[in-house]
Amino acid sequence: MTAPTLEIHLSDDDLTSALRADARLGLTADPKWLPPKWFYDARGSELFEQITELPEYYPTRTERALLERVVGEIARVAQAEVLVELGAGSAAKTRLLLSALTAEGPLKTYVPQDVSATALRAAADEIAGEFPGLAVHGVVSDFTDTLHNLPGGGRRMIAFLGGTIGNLVPAERAEFLASIYEVLEPGEQLLLGAGLVIDPAVLVPAYDDAAGVTAEFNRNVLHVLNSRLDADFAPEKFEHVALWDAANEWIEMRLAATEDMTVTVRELDLTVRFARGEQLRTEISAKFRLDGLAAELSGAGFSTEQVWTDPDNRFALVLAARD
Repeated sequence: MTAPTLEIHLSDDDLTSALRADARLGLTADPKWLPPKWFYDARGSELFEQITELPEYYPTRTERALLERVVGEIARVAQAEVLVELGAGSAAKTRLLLSALTAEGPLKTYVPQDVSATALRAAADEIAGEFPGLAVHGVVSDFTDTLHNLPGGGRRMIAFLGGTIGNLVPAERAEFLASIYEVLEPGEQLLLGAGLVIDPAVLVPAYDDAAGVTAEFNRNVLHVLNSRLDADFAPEKFEHVALWDAANEWIEMRLAATEDMTVTVRELDLTVRFARGEQLRTEISAKFRLDGLAAELSGAGFSTEQVWTDPDNRFALVLAARD
């Protein structure tokens, strides 16, 4: 077995600088907002893993079941020599792809990307142990602005699963897809996992579970600001809000202040005032229609090769190629 390698383009100092910039920008905006990537410290990642097991939260199990059903077909069409996974995390679903791509023969290298060096190192070691013939080359970076750091060489397929594309607003999605297009060579591919527009009666509870795990996950971003930026948020004084925005076809998660309060973010020398009922947006999760998704990919220069959906049309896997 070849030992996995790790290429680091994002340090803890870089992450802190990005958090400082995002917090200053978002907390001084009207309305206030924060990017969802700051949910994910160790506690946030643990809470999200709990969310994926909840009865209301269908996306993870739906995507996995779909991937299990069509992964052989994906591997046959893709014929990838290099699998790049953006936001790899624990690489749980990736094992399905790695098994299928290895069985097809051409796969030589797996390139997991993530912001957490600790999580990536652990996942890379596990994958190297499970697939001894595979070269594993981890990249620690932020997928939104360091795609140019992804290694080339061999026919690549970039996998971006989990519906994470929905956390980006349309302008961000266009920029992100265009960036992927730029780093790929003609004929190389993108495998995209995306949640589809469904009945809000099913959709909203997935982001507002009865056990309150998602609420705690949502409030975790305030714990992150407290620990990383020496803020004095009282997370228990914020209520979790999840609503369906029919015009934009996305779920919004927000935190609503239950009383008037003043928060100090000492690392930023910033004072933030909240009125009772004022809301802080922490995440959007856009859902898609297949024709709209194809149009966004086409706008970035991709041609859609194949689309797979689950029986209930809740989730899609799209294989697109750079022309």
